[in-house]
Amino acid sequence: MGKKLLNVLKYVLLLSISAALMVYALRGQDLSRIGQYMREADYFWLGLTMLLSVLGYLSRSYRWKMQLDAAGQHASLKDVYHATMVGNLANLVLPRMGEVIRCTVLRRNGGVPVQVGLGSVITERVIDVFVLFGLLGATLLLDFHKFWAFVLDKLGGGAAADALARNRTPLLIAGAIALVLLLSGIWALIRNLERLRQNALFNRLADFVRGLLAGVFSIRRIENKWLFLFHTFFTWLVYFLMDYLAFFAFPETQNLGWRAGLAALTFGAFGMAAPVSGGIGTFHLLMQSILIVFGISPEAGIAYALVVHGAQTLLVVLMGGISFVASMLKTGKGLRGLTDESLIEEPAVADVK
Repeated sequence: MGKKLLNVLKYVLLLSISAALMVYALRGQDLSRIGQYMREADYFWLGLTMLLSVLGYLSRSYRWKMQLDAAGQHASLKDVYHATMVGNLANLVLPRMGEVIRCTVLRRNGGVPVQVGLGSVITERVIDVFVLFGLLGATLLLDFHKFWAFVLDKLGGGAAADALARNRTPLLIAGAIALVLLLSGIWALIRNLERLRQNALFNRLADFVRGLLAGVFSIRRIENKWLFLFHTFFTWLVYFLMDYLAFFAFPETQNLGWRAGLAALTFGAFGMAAPVSGGIGTFHLLMQSILIVFGISPEAGIAYALVVHGAQTLLVVLMGGISFVASMLKTGKGLRGLTDESLIEEPAVADVK
């Protein structure tokens, strides 16, 4: 009973955070203008992004199948796809649980051990984290002045912010100091490595990092590495086009270029990755802020975020619902037990070739 109550309180807290972020994003704005932007949007472009999303989900499912094949688990693409979409559907309600649920669904439908599925998911997520931070670096470098001025304006604004936005010297000095501190920390770490190895916390952290790196390097076992890289690139290209093409749905955003689309992709992905239900609140606030950086009004920015997020959520509900029904018909089991099925039946060590 205590565990159930704790879970309920956790989800209530997460929903409260989402609601608070939405209220913060809408504060002091003209709600009638936001409604007008949403009514006047050209939904042809939103429909196009939804069609592209279907291709993205299929590509991501095929990439996951390639990882499973490399681990000696040959589930059908149909089973992998349905498990992926049920996991996406679950993430709308149960933050962080979608990955576990999709692996459990794949065990039911395709016979893939949960440990193998989770290992491949971790690898997938580590690769995507590297891609995302690469995009973040590119985004900040391409539009450094815009982001620097925005941050300074939020911290104080005024002429000082404009001057610092044009002059990188203070930032370069701060970067040099940070680099010296980083190198000093690495030197101290190397010097005291033997002593640190006797610390249990350090060993757990080292094991965690080694596990992540092992997950990344496990793609060496994939038979067609170039095809795997293609699907990784294609999936992220679809994500980019989903945000960029949606610009054309609104008069205020239709003249934004690809760099704004790259920024929307990057920060929107961070918003969706936040531990809240379906990225509600975090996605909207970050997307609104990014569009403000590129000169879009707060009302138009939040309208864009609401429409884009709403369209994608609707698509996940429809496709995830169909996949859930298909999975339930195949196995005769519902959602009950997906999050707490025992792993005792699973082999302790996956058969990885």
